[in-house]
Amino acid sequence: MFQLKPLSKDALPRALEKAERYRLLNEPGEAESICLDVLSVEPGNQQAVVALLLARTDQFGDYSADAASARELLPRLTGGYEQAYYAGIISERRAKALLKRGGPGAGFVAYEALQEAMAFYAQAETLRPQGNDDAILRWNTCARLLMANTSLVPGPRETVETPLE
Repeated sequence: MFQLKPLSKDALPRALEKAERYRLLNEPGEAESICLDVLSVEPGNQQAVVALLLARTDQFGDYSADAASARELLPRLTGGYEQAYYAGIISERRAKALLKRGGPGAGFVAYEALQEAMAFYAQAETLRPQGNDDAILRWNTCARLLMANTSLVPGPRETVETPLE
């Protein structure tokens, strides 16, 4: 097995710039690796936690990617606003990946994920710093997606019949 080489503290800002660049180049695996390197040197680096979370959500289109790997990062975010906002991002991106992938029941599951995202964004809205309407922008995006796509509907609810006596 290999022993990973640590970054120097002075290199962290440049490494985070590279992580963002790799995300923009649609290479989230490379961005994830860089963020893990940064976090191994500075575990509380909020910029690296957010970039890692986003890099993981960038991979939701891959069948191997799952929301749990992104959700496990939420407790590492220091503020309630950030935790609620990025929980919404995870749910929203999961919904969009499900829609893109398609398949039986995808619309039902995507609908639920969008509803969950909107609930997180509504929570974030109440905690947001003055002048930051990012949660409102994301909520509106989810609402527009739900209004524009007729396949996004609640799934059938199971009903349990009680036997007659």
